[in-house]
Amino acid sequence: MKKIALAAAALATVTALALTGCSGARTDATSGDTGAAGFPADATIGVALPDKTSENWVLAGDLFTSGLTEAGFKSDVQYAPATNTVAEQQNQISAMVTNGAKVIVIGAKDGKQLGTQLQQAADAGVKIIAYDRLIENTPNVDFYVAFDNFKVGELQGQALLDGLEARSGHAAPWNIELFSGSPDDANAAVFFDGAMKVLQPKIDDGTLVVVSGQTDVAQTATQGWKAENAQSRMDALMVANYASAPIDGVLSPNDTLARAIITSVKQAGTDVTKFTVTGQDSEAESVKSIMDGEQYSTINKDTTLLVAQTIDMIISLQKGEEPEVNDTEQYDNGVKVVPAFLLPPVIVTRENAAEAYANNPKLLEIVKAAQ
Repeated sequence: MKKIALAAAALATVTALALTGCSGARTDATSGDTGAAGFPADATIGVALPDKTSENWVLAGDLFTSGLTEAGFKSDVQYAPATNTVAEQQNQISAMVTNGAKVIVIGAKDGKQLGTQLQQAADAGVKIIAYDRLIENTPNVDFYVAFDNFKVGELQGQALLDGLEARSGHAAPWNIELFSGSPDDANAAVFFDGAMKVLQPKIDDGTLVVVSGQTDVAQTATQGWKAENAQSRMDALMVANYASAPIDGVLSPNDTLARAIITSVKQAGTDVTKFTVTGQDSEAESVKSIMDGEQYSTINKDTTLLVAQTIDMIISLQKGEEPEVNDTEQYDNGVKVVPAFLLPPVIVTRENAAEAYANNPKLLEIVKAAQ
């Protein structure tokens, strides 16, 4: 609980700084001052996001539209459709460059397939901010803004251990399985590596047993972050490995997959009140599941803070200033180390949900209804 309190305090500090910085900078941005090397205060800013399969992507689009407008910019916020998303996002980014965007914020559908479009942007003098997902294998990424995704993985790994001890009803060893995200998302391996920093020593000493033997990121991947793919794999794991042995827990990298995993183990007859599954994103359905005693944990990554920090970066660029970063070492995209601003994630369980969502009326209402 001390760690939770510290994380919450850190998040509160970042909230205050982000909102204060955004408010103050927006006043300057609308003043018409283009800065020594900036661009007009009413310039077009492009935002290219993946499809709307996640609550957080939908919220981010709404926040960018309103926040950029408030800051005095013209916003061009686009989503790739649910099908053919990579090609459509490529086309959208190219069109934003052609139409004169001065900065393009990209939540990449596939961060390995945007090199041509980002070269086009660089040739036109357009700045690129990678949002939430690192864009790989290109020198033409100027900044990265995200939550500390390795820390997210560490928190998930620790939550799995904590949940197993609290819920399983027996001492170690505990039988577990591991899931990771989509291989076309650079964050997936970062989450997994963070979790395995915590879990691998416990696998090595026998505290945890991965009954299937599937322990690397390729074996555990979930293409497209799709719930149906996670449920299908979990169904197969249950049939092949748990016909007679109990399963105690699963490392899930996000809430959508966690709910699919819960569905699978329920159908196989597992008592989910004694089962531990992790998550991420604080999706409303998963917060309800946590309060109902099914999903054990999630991660709170406040999208409002991430969008506010991104807009602060844009305002700095408009004024001809260098945006603030706090990490210049971790995020090597294969060609360069991308300067990053990282925000602190917060682990959420039933015990601290009210505190974690104190500033989120929608989620706090879910928490209070269950108490």
